[in-house]
Amino acid sequence: MMRAETVIADADVLLTCDAEHAVRHRAWVAIADGRISAVAEGDRAQAWVADRVIDARGRLVMPGLVNLHTHLPMTLLRGIAEDVDLQGFLERVFAEEARVMDEVGTELGATLGAVEALLGGTTTALDMYLHPHAAHRGAVTAGLRHVTGPVFFSFPGPDNLTWPERMAYARTWPERLRQIGGPVVPVALMPHCPLTVGPSGLAEIATLAREQGALVHTHLSETRVENADTVSSFGHRPTALMQASGLLEMGPILAHGVHLEADEQDAIARAGAAVAHCPGSNLKLASGAADIVAYRRRGIAVGIGTDGCSSSNDLDMFAAMRLAANLARLVRDDPAAISAVDIVRAATIDGATALGMAERIGSVEVGKEADLILLDLAAAHLSPLRDPNTAIVFAAGRSDVEQVLVAGEPVVAGRRALRVDLTELLSRVNAATAPGAGPA
Repeated sequence: MMRAETVIADADVLLTCDAEHAVRHRAWVAIADGRISAVAEGDRAQAWVADRVIDARGRLVMPGLVNLHTHLPMTLLRGIAEDVDLQGFLERVFAEEARVMDEVGTELGATLGAVEALLGGTTTALDMYLHPHAAHRGAVTAGLRHVTGPVFFSFPGPDNLTWPERMAYARTWPERLRQIGGPVVPVALMPHCPLTVGPSGLAEIATLAREQGALVHTHLSETRVENADTVSSFGHRPTALMQASGLLEMGPILAHGVHLEADEQDAIARAGAAVAHCPGSNLKLASGAADIVAYRRRGIAVGIGTDGCSSSNDLDMFAAMRLAANLARLVRDDPAAISAVDIVRAATIDGATALGMAERIGSVEVGKEADLILLDLAAAHLSPLRDPNTAIVFAAGRSDVEQVLVAGEPVVAGRRALRVDLTELLSRVNAATAPGAGPA
């Protein structure tokens, strides 16, 4: 008999998201030291003795979802900027951020965002926001694998930091990240966008990113107005500024990328950069529809994000997957333009690859960390289950997520967050966001 910390036993379906995108039945997964130690089908689970056995009969097991662009603390700003475009959204958000999003409010919002994400099957999120140490503290408290880092503006911004203060903070980020702890994530640096940082700032960030070996994440070409304003301010479009600064060659993750010319797409593909596609936010703000099929054909890696709750209102990756699939087909006028398999991979292994974490997460394979979710198949909308990929993209929802493990540790069970008292958390959130309330 072999020992494991956890065995997930007798899953009806196991969607591996490995290189072959294999689907297994009557499957089991053994977990030891937070990593997957065995995957198989049939009765061989009986060869294992485990401290914890999760009965997965009637369940679908798959990798946790990777949200490749979000702003978790903005859960506190949900619903404040309705029926406006991106510019109107930013104007309303900046004002409210000054009221409630100090370090305490940021940590509170990130905790709520992490709980919402985990309950919906997201185990990893690339999160851009102010006071990243506070956001990281809140997110890892809930159990989320949380990738974040310093945000840069050339002006003081909502957190009222000067450029030298931002750079000084960024130099301390790797040590801050180590001290806070949580599931393993890369160091990241986050220029808000080329328009709000400018050429000299982008060049400084590129130098620091090389020194730290950091992942770079930025907004890029989200709207036509952003592109035009960038040309007006600096004489070049956003992608050209990223190239000139040296940041593009570092393979950054580019949020949105809605309005990219063909030559820009080619440059992004050559650089090995990725686009974080956020269809919910782009549709709601009428920013446009990214042609992700064209991007993929040119060799650009595409992951999926929700954006923040103040623009798309929730952190539902199942909704984002469905929107991404349907929007891609509409844009191309082709119902076969992108497959359900492509979309599932965009939300799992492709997102992990963009983060430089494909050797650690994103698929159910021996040696990888056990970031896993279990979906309850006993639902009218999931029966009959002819193809699990189609079911995940076009029928399943976050309410079907029953259990979640991050690095082998249960963080959701019975559709309930295990590390945070949700009643107490919601009480604090409502008090912090009540009319007339000051900083949280």
